[in-house]
Amino acid sequence: GILQHPDGTVLKQLQPPPRGPRELEFYKKVYDSDCCDSVLLELREYLPKYFGVWSPPTAPNDTYLKLEDVTRKFNKPCIMDVKIGQKSYDPYASAEKIQQQVSKYPLMEEIGFLVLGMRVYHVSSDSYETQNQHYGRSLTKETVKDGISKFFHNGYCLRKDAIAASIQKIEKILGWFEGQKQLNFYASSLLFVYEGSCQATTVRLSDVTLAEKRGVPKGLLAGGDILEYNNNIHVINSTENGKIEASVGKGLSKFYALHKKAYSKRHHSQLSLKVENLEQDNVWKSSTCITREHLNGNVIPQLEKVFCHMPAEIKESASVEVRMIDFAHVFPSNTKDEGYVYGLKNLIAVLQSILDN
Repeated sequence: GILQHPDGTVLKQLQPPPRGPRELEFYKKVYDSDCCDSVLLELREYLPKYFGVWSPPTAPNDTYLKLEDVTRKFNKPCIMDVKIGQKSYDPYASAEKIQQQVSKYPLMEEIGFLVLGMRVYHVSSDSYETQNQHYGRSLTKETVKDGISKFFHNGYCLRKDAIAASIQKIEKILGWFEGQKQLNFYASSLLFVYEGSCQATTVRLSDVTLAEKRGVPKGLLAGGDILEYNNNIHVINSTENGKIEASVGKGLSKFYALHKKAYSKRHHSQLSLKVENLEQDNVWKSSTCITREHLNGNVIPQLEKVFCHMPAEIKESASVEVRMIDFAHVFPSNTKDEGYVYGLKNLIAVLQSILDN
């Protein structure tokens, strides 16, 4: 397993030979201070930072790789480990080893990747759902799309922002693989991490229509928009352009849970928000804010639609990391790593299909 060092790094124990020494040599080569190879220098962007080796004072013969903790900046990290490539065995594997690896997931060559595990934060229950390697190996060509989408579903909605950002990062890694013929990777993984909590989230609702379906008192619409919450009607002053800003601060995840039952019964009859356009341009001007103290079942479902289903092309980049990990089976080569490229392209296609649908 991975251990945490007090300085904020993580410690990965070196595997027995030849895997452990091979992974150590890989990190040393890529992070050599004298390295001037542009291919390896770019590769650093896609790996956890390497800080050398470490041994505990009580067991000096135990060696650990000291690596960047990719999850450290996240409040509620959602994590997925996906093995990439058509083969999970290296060119020097024995016939027995090959048969063992193939039998674990016969579809590896056709699908090009395998979900080794995931941990997803659900805002509705303020808890994590985990899936192990058996979950990934149960996925078929027909179910792999739904299997991957499970990682991006937070219990309320599909995090399309995180999917779009993940695709962009995988495409950069794919670009590196398309341009290099130095190394071939086997049984290596991509580590996906995105922020699962909705803390400090701010969204702009553009061209919002507030409609109180049970009737609006005469005269109120002339001076402002109508917003109903806590079963009372309140007038919100209109901004110049008729747009309102909703700022949702810390604690929203707990707030979701508190109002889950309430809004499921009431929001359809009390309030509808029509979100026609969501623009990323222009700095938001000071305008009416709906603080989380005012949000209840009437507004939450509509905000969820905005949080989770903004078109990818206008969305601010979500807090997402995609890093390459596990390098015990990396070998010098003079050809493009076609198996890894195939896996990356297929994974991108699956993610894009989830996003489009």
